[in-house]
Amino acid sequence: MDTLRTNSFLENFHSKKLSFAWYLLGSLIIIIFSFLGQIPTLFFLPHQHPSSGNQMDIFAHLDSNLTLFLLLFSYLIAFFGFLFVVYRIHKQTIASVTTSRLKIDFKRILFGFLFWGGLSIFLFGIDVFLSPEDYLWNFKPIPFLIMFLISCTLIPFQSALEEWIFRGYLMQGFATLTKSRLMSLLLTSIIFGSLHILNPEIDKLGYGLLVYYIGTGLFFGIMSLMDEGIELAIGFHVANNLITALLVTADWTVFQTESLYKDISNPSLMPELLLFLGLIYPLTLLLLAKKYHWGNWVYKLTAPIHVDKT
Repeated sequence: MDTLRTNSFLENFHSKKLSFAWYLLGSLIIIIFSFLGQIPTLFFLPHQHPSSGNQMDIFAHLDSNLTLFLLLFSYLIAFFGFLFVVYRIHKQTIASVTTSRLKIDFKRILFGFLFWGGLSIFLFGIDVFLSPEDYLWNFKPIPFLIMFLISCTLIPFQSALEEWIFRGYLMQGFATLTKSRLMSLLLTSIIFGSLHILNPEIDKLGYGLLVYYIGTGLFFGIMSLMDEGIELAIGFHVANNLITALLVTADWTVFQTESLYKDISNPSLMPELLLFLGLIYPLTLLLLAKKYHWGNWVYKLTAPIHVDKT
C-alpha cells in the first residue's frame, strides 16, 4: 500500500510563498530559461523568413535530426529553470510537486510508459495492417540511430517537464488561487491544449484539434488527481511522444523525424477524436482505477482545496 503525505496532492505545499503571484513569477523564470535554450537555434535560422505561415518551414533547410535536437534542447534548459524555481523560489522538492507519496514512485512511471507505449505500438500496427497504402517504410539506419539517441535522451525531459509544469506546478498553483480541484484541472487542461495552437498540425487539421489537446490534458489531469501524483501521467506522456517519434512522421507534424514510417495519408480529425476521447481515454482511466484502487471520484475531482499557510 502507498504511503501518502498528510495532505493531498494539491495541498502538498512546503513553502510559505503560496500567493499565486509566486507561481506567475516561477512560470516567467521557466519561460526565460526556455528562451535561453533557443539561442542555439538562432545560428541556424534562414536569412529570410519563409513566406508560408508554417513556423516549421524555418527549419526546412536543416537536417531533420538537427532540427529535432534544436527543438528539444530548449526543454532541457527549461528543466534546469524549473529546478531553480522549485528549489530556490518555493523552497520545495521535486517530490512535492510530483506526488503525495513520501517519494516518487518510479514503478508507476515505468508502468505508465510500458502500458501506453505498448498500446500505441499495437494501435499503430493495426492501422498499418488495415491501411498499408497510407504509410511508406522510411527506415535509414544511420539517421534513425542518431534520431533514436536524440529522442531517448531529450524527449523524456520534454515530456516529463510538461507534466511537472501543468499537472504538478501549475495545478498546485491554481489550487492556491481558486481553492478548487475542478478549476485547477480545467484551467491547466485548457492552457495546456491552447499552447499547441501554433503547432503545424493545426494548419492541417484545423482548430478542432485543440479539443483533442485539451481532452488529453484532462485525461492526464484526472489521472493525476485520482492517483494523488503525476507519476503515471509522466510515464504516459513520455511514451506517447517517444514512441510516436520513433514510429511515424509526416510532413505536417511538429516533430518530423527519421522514423520507421512516414504517414502519407490525408488525415481526418473526427475518427481520432472519437477513438481517443470517447473510448481509449475513458477505458484507460477505468483500468487504472481498478489496478490502483481509486475511489471517491467526485471528491477527488471536485472537492474544495484546504491550503494551510501556517
